[in-house]
Amino acid sequence: MTTQDLIDALRESEAVQFGEFELAHGGTSEYYVDKYLFETDPRCLEAIAEAFADRLADDDKLGGVALGGVPLAAATSVAAGVPYVIARKQRKEYGTANQIEGRLEEGETVVVVEDIVTTGTSLVDAVEALRDAGATVDRALVVVDRQEGGRENVADAGVEMEALVTAEELLADRD
Repeated sequence: MTTQDLIDALRESEAVQFGEFELAHGGTSEYYVDKYLFETDPRCLEAIAEAFADRLADDDKLGGVALGGVPLAAATSVAAGVPYVIARKQRKEYGTANQIEGRLEEGETVVVVEDIVTTGTSLVDAVEALRDAGATVDRALVVVDRQEGGRENVADAGVEMEALVTAEELLADRD
């Protein structure tokens, strides 16, 4: 699957929308990428999972950032045949009181998957939670890099981020 194929799939799922949108970090944007539309579209989800799977080693484990990274991690886990864990935004206050869900052994290498990166805060928080739980994390795979400082913030956390699509690519030649 080429970058253009993925862009076409994102557009066909109507995940790319134009107008005036407030973003999670409080800023505004003239476009919005609705992760719930592309993550619930079987064609998009399969394309993303296959693209992520192609970038993994056999001994990698995935870490999905709750909430948006979880379906991506699950689909990629199936496509690549590798296990995954879920990084919650905060430790749950009941049951096992875990912040990391699933099996994670001390020293395991985890590649974090995330849907959209704007500032990178959610991704960095997940990386820190995984590291606190004993994981080695130095790579992240994301669907869309909005190119608004997230890559730099993730790099400052010692993580190499690879995006399947950048905002520049996604918005080029828009109708």
